Amino acid sequence: MALAFLQRIFRLLMVLVVFQGVGVMFYYTRNTHSSRDGMTDTLQLLRCAKLKHKFSIIKPTKSIKLESFTQELSDFLSCPYKSNTTERELNRMRLQFCCNATGSLFLTKQNTAIDQTIPYETSTIKTYKMNAVVHSMLPEDFPWRGRRLGRCAVVGSGGILKNSSCGREIDSADFVIRFNLATINDSDVGVKTDLVTVNPSQISRFKNVARNPDPLLEQVSVYGNASLAMAAFAYTFCTGQSIKTLKVLHPIRPQQPVVFFSPTYLRTLDRFWKGRGLKSIRLSSGFMLINTALELCEHVHVYGFWPFGTDLQNNPVPYHYYDELSPHRYMHKMPEEFVRLLQLHSQGALTLHLQPCASDTN
Repeated sequence: MALAFLQRIFRLLMVLVVFQGVGVMFYYTRNTHSSRDGMTDTLQLLRCAKLKHKFSIIKPTKSIKLESFTQELSDFLSCPYKSNTTERELNRMRLQFCCNATGSLFLTKQNTAIDQTIPYETSTIKTYKMNAVVHSMLPEDFPWRGRRLGRCAVVGSGGILKNSSCGREIDSADFVIRFNLATINDSDVGVKTDLVTVNPSQISRFKNVARNPDPLLEQVSVYGNASLAMAAFAYTFCTGQSIKTLKVLHPIRPQQPVVFFSPTYLRTLDRFWKGRGLKSIRLSSGFMLINTALELCEHVHVYGFWPFGTDLQNNPVPYHYYDELSPHRYMHKMPEEFVRLLQLHSQGALTLHLQPCASDTN
């Protein structure tokens, strides 16, 4: 009887394994096949927990060894992903408290007055005085006032999106943000656009735009009625090109508003991240608007943000999905921004997409 009792106790023995602060329970069983499967699942769970912990900690990007980094990241992305409501709300509250994209992302008639002094984002000396003509063409208010956006897709221009088949997935989002008049297509990046940034330097490519607006109109009309966002008050040289664009497009395409980022919003967001150790001359527009989406959207999905010259399989990728440029140095610290996005992904605050999507073909 004693032996039988001990055998029953042995069969029901519970082993608690603690690894990286994650508790995993499994039970003894005589079925060796099930036992092996259970052990494999347990080891995979532990592996995922270890990688999640690793990528939740910010480390200097200079210490990254790309080959091992991409291998571990690929393993981590194969782990089950779970959005974390608590982390999403904490990030939303932090960003609302510091920066308030809800009411100050753009200059509007509601938050800006005629003759108001507008500071420059990157200068403590230069200012711009809002005149009645420009003020009359500002949007009345934010279209999202009083509501939260649902699923948002923030689509960067990284070469990792080339041949990604992510177009249908991106187009299924409720709100889609793109950058610098990037090329759109059905297959890899989709076509739906609600907001697209325009670098003021891009406007200089259009000669005599006031007399011949057709080339510019052709360029922007592919985005439908999406708002065209410009950093008119980042630097003084941005202002003239931005106001010229507003004056040309407002009478011709009033359904497609040209909006100006508030320099105050961009300044406070910059201070927010500098206080968290992200030192750069200026945040990239992509990183800025991911933060905006974290404040405004219920769920944030990020595509095309990858600062390295090879993908997760160590295949070379171009700088942009729409050209063959090689990665190059720039004023923005893209790798440093990326590891912070990876941290937010590991915490469940946003979803970072770095692999091809399910094929659009049936």
